[in-house]
Amino acid sequence: MTESSDGRPDDAEPVDPKRAHEWVLDDLRLLEGPRSRTSEFFRVLRIVREFIRGFRALHFVGPCVTVFGSARFPEDHPYYEKARLIGAEIARQGFTVITGGGPGIMEAANRGAYEVGGRSIGCNIVLPKEQLPNPYVHKFVTFRYFFVRKVMLVKYSQAFVIMPGGFGTMDEAFEAATLIQTGKIFSFPIILVGVDYWTPLLDFLKQTMVPNGTISESDLKLLHLTDSVEDVVRHLECCPSEAVPEPKPKKKPARAWKMQT
Repeated sequence: MTESSDGRPDDAEPVDPKRAHEWVLDDLRLLEGPRSRTSEFFRVLRIVREFIRGFRALHFVGPCVTVFGSARFPEDHPYYEKARLIGAEIARQGFTVITGGGPGIMEAANRGAYEVGGRSIGCNIVLPKEQLPNPYVHKFVTFRYFFVRKVMLVKYSQAFVIMPGGFGTMDEAFEAATLIQTGKIFSFPIILVGVDYWTPLLDFLKQTMVPNGTISESDLKLLHLTDSVEDVVRHLECCPSEAVPEPKPKKKPARAWKMQT
């Protein structure tokens, strides 16, 4: 992969700021209530087009493991290094590592896969403050709608690795758990990495939600807590689709798949 002076792939150009601003405003209009039927019709067409382009871009990436986690951890943070090791091991098992494509934990997981010759994918999102793709992806897709991006991260995944993170990470973890709980997707492994970080949350689930009947004891078994990279690999053996390790791919420039209006 060739890189620009700021470390991004040469063709990983950011979305034009004016266009990005228009996309953010369109998201606000989508959720503010009813608008004209014509406006809603064309918005649906834009959403459908984004789904189609996402499906086309990711159709041949093979069985994936999605790694979620905070964008705020720097390169010298222990969680960054752990995610980098996990990304490498996922790739060695033959899976494609897929992340949100940004910095922090996402970069670390992509980097681990990239450095051992594995396949590394980023699904980026247009935000008011632009999140640039990290330089360790073979392909990245830039989405305007959060919910389309979330569908892509679930659709192609055989397991979910949840590193320490914030609201977005928790949203993605619980959405995966809800989809499994309600039978909307197969019982893919959901692996929480970071015992110290996630134990208080799991204690709340066990000590508050289970006694109140809002979740069942069996629901807790959907979440696997560990600090061990080896344990993550063992859980990957439960994936519905068996990945086949491939030879180290030839390095090619990343292909930019941006969702255009």
